[in-house]
Amino acid sequence: MGILEDKSNARLFYKYLSKVYDQINRFNWNEEMRAEALSWLEFGDDPTVLDVGCGTGFGTEGLLEHADDVHGLDQSVHQMEKAFEKFGKHDRVDFYRGDAERLPFRDDAFDVVWSSGSIEYWPNPVEGLRELRRVAKPGGQVLVVGPDYPNNPILQRVADAIMLFYDADEADRMFEAAGYEEYEHHIQQATPQSPRAITTVARVPGGDGTDDGSGSTAANAEPSAPDAE
Repeated sequence: MGILEDKSNARLFYKYLSKVYDQINRFNWNEEMRAEALSWLEFGDDPTVLDVGCGTGFGTEGLLEHADDVHGLDQSVHQMEKAFEKFGKHDRVDFYRGDAERLPFRDDAFDVVWSSGSIEYWPNPVEGLRELRRVAKPGGQVLVVGPDYPNNPILQRVADAIMLFYDADEADRMFEAAGYEEYEHHIQQATPQSPRAITTVARVPGGDGTDDGSGSTAANAEPSAPDAE
């Protein structure tokens, strides 16, 4: 397990990274890559959407181009404070402080579940993927963006020491273990010199992808501003 797969280390890391995250993130995950990933999703009419590991709201911003009912969750209060500056606490987006491996939402709540740049920090990624599947509606979609495993042996050792990096074979293993049956992987890259991202779009088993008319109340409890640590 890499050092940043420990949740307390990840929170401390983002306490400081949040100050410059939006400036440096564009070199690894930019608007063009986000738009391409969004094009692989089927939002339909009036979708309810969740952004897991929303951070400063870069992915959330793209989701708002396709949905009005958007929810964001992150474990880092410092990252979400940047998102509050962009969207307000409960205005355009409902924000929650929480854990990707224990999502505070009912089953079958969201048409689309998005998670970009978060899985690499999960100590138990299969459990996190199961949670994404649980809160997504049958027939809905789950999209996960993570760092592709490097080819260079030296970089592989560095990657293994820091956090989760994975290739398509490992992605197959994780998604199958989490109960997904239909999925596809895409490699994305900002520039030829940038690290590669592996983006997986998965269909949630069951259903026909249509809205069951049960409404869009997603959470078991009302959203609230995250508590400071």
